[in-house]
Amino acid sequence: MKLSEFSYELPKELIAQKPLRERDSSRLMVVDRSTGKTREKVFRDIADYINEGDCLVLNDTRVIPARLYGRRRTGGKVELFVLETGSDTPRVLVRPARRVKEGERIELDNGVPVTVGRPAGPGRYVNFGAPLEEILSAGHVPLPPYIDRHDEPLDREAYQTVYARKDGATASPTAGLHFTRGLLEELEKKGVTMAYVTLHTSYGTFAPVKEENVEDHVMHAEYYEISPEAAGSINKTRSSGGRVVAVGTTSTRVLETASDEKGMMIPSSGWTDLFIYPGYRFKAIDRLITNYHLPGSTLLMLVCAFAGKDVIFGAYGKAVESGFRFFSYGDAMLIK
Repeated sequence: MKLSEFSYELPKELIAQKPLRERDSSRLMVVDRSTGKTREKVFRDIADYINEGDCLVLNDTRVIPARLYGRRRTGGKVELFVLETGSDTPRVLVRPARRVKEGERIELDNGVPVTVGRPAGPGRYVNFGAPLEEILSAGHVPLPPYIDRHDEPLDREAYQTVYARKDGATASPTAGLHFTRGLLEELEKKGVTMAYVTLHTSYGTFAPVKEENVEDHVMHAEYYEISPEAAGSINKTRSSGGRVVAVGTTSTRVLETASDEKGMMIPSSGWTDLFIYPGYRFKAIDRLITNYHLPGSTLLMLVCAFAGKDVIFGAYGKAVESGFRFFSYGDAMLIK
């Protein structure tokens, strides 16, 4: 399977640069994976497609303000992107990477010193001169590289799901950005079960696939958790004939990682590097809510695996023709 098979043309003006004022006012394309037929709706209409007895699975990770700015002693500007928390010497991406040497000291914009250490895979180890929590309090929202602007105060809330509660992500699980508290309450009143799992979406989400043979790509690992309570809710739904509706590729990866061969959840936590591409046999999900993904990305490959490449590329073509907004702050798709 070739990487070039997952390429498509996208006009630059369709890449959403800012969020809509109302989360659930984004457009929604409903895709029937058995026929390839599509319908255009508004996201708040999603309630028409999730029934009593179904289980909506949401990723409750919370995005940390992972982007930091500082200066070298020469006066040159430096950007640090925190890749992980929970360590005294976390890994960060340093830009410009080649100019900053091991042992060099950088002063952040808030005056805190940073000592840059040795290489660590994608990034470098660093030693902050203050607790990381204090460092991040002055950090910036880590908007993805295709949003061509600096973060603004509105992004602090808009780039976070309304149900985010566990710090650790450096990229938003963007399919969940369309939900409002009111919409979630409406679904609960309808008899839909909510199950919250965690996958700390990382910067690796945007890492390009460089191998022309897709099967040779090594997936980045991300930390996940599925509690006994969440596993129990999902298993009960499946046993009673309800549908499991995954919100986003991140929730999907948790469910497929934590399920047995019959699609039953096993409470667990750890690191998943599950790479889902066409040919994969899904065990745990029945429907998928997702955004539109970058050409050649592992996320696009996952949705092609779920619905079929021809169906997805047909839907993407219609989305381009209809002027849908793409990527993190863009519109949504329900694959049923």
